[in-house]
Amino acid sequence: MGNKMANLPEILLLSSIMGFSILLSYPIVLRRRVSARTTHFLASVAVGILIFLIADVFSDASSLIYNGTYYGYGSNSFYDLVFGSSLAGGFFVLYLLESGSLDKSGPYKLSFMIAIGIGFQNLTEGLVFGALGVSIGLASVTLVVLVGFILQNLTEGFPIMAPFIGKTGFKKVPVLLFLVIGGIPAVLGSGIGYFYNGTVLGLLFDGLAIGAMFYVILPILKMLLSNRDTGLGRLAYAGAFAGFIIGFAVNLI
Repeated sequence: MGNKMANLPEILLLSSIMGFSILLSYPIVLRRRVSARTTHFLASVAVGILIFLIADVFSDASSLIYNGTYYGYGSNSFYDLVFGSSLAGGFFVLYLLESGSLDKSGPYKLSFMIAIGIGFQNLTEGLVFGALGVSIGLASVTLVVLVGFILQNLTEGFPIMAPFIGKTGFKKVPVLLFLVIGGIPAVLGSGIGYFYNGTVLGLLFDGLAIGAMFYVILPILKMLLSNRDTGLGRLAYAGAFAGFIIGFAVNLI
């Protein structure tokens, strides 16, 4: 195949493989017999993965913000404004959605909000992927898809599924739709990145992703840590740490 520059249809096809690989996490929730301790642990793992994703996205944004504009120190005020505004936007969009929701604690609402946060994060990944297809060529970017982004998307689908683990009687169509909401922005982002991959756009997407993911972590933590069972509390800490390590290990590939 050589290392020719990717064209738009090739970018969209490969980014679709990348984005919709998030559906591979769906079988996790098909297991009906999951103990309370296992459910608690897996939900904690999902929190750890989300925490890692926040750190991972911010590591990209911070290199642009803290760029030593002022005599080698400080940050760029305009970039600060872009990132800060989008960060608040990602957070308060979900805040307003939850405030207007009749379902204040159900798994569907929580899964939907997590899907939005993951979707913003995948929008950023798609932007990078589209730009890479133009700059480093099709052969190199294909390797990124098959090895790196697919595995990462598998871990990203897990937090979306977490509210349904161990539950019975949930509607399958909405659950699959939440996964699509989380994955399809990768395709949209790759199309944008193919034509344009500016710093401001990247910071905008990064801020939206971090703000949204930060918001959805809070209700999960509240649920995990409100249990008076000391053993489950310790399990939550262990699961969150394990999730962070999983995210870190997958990101190394």
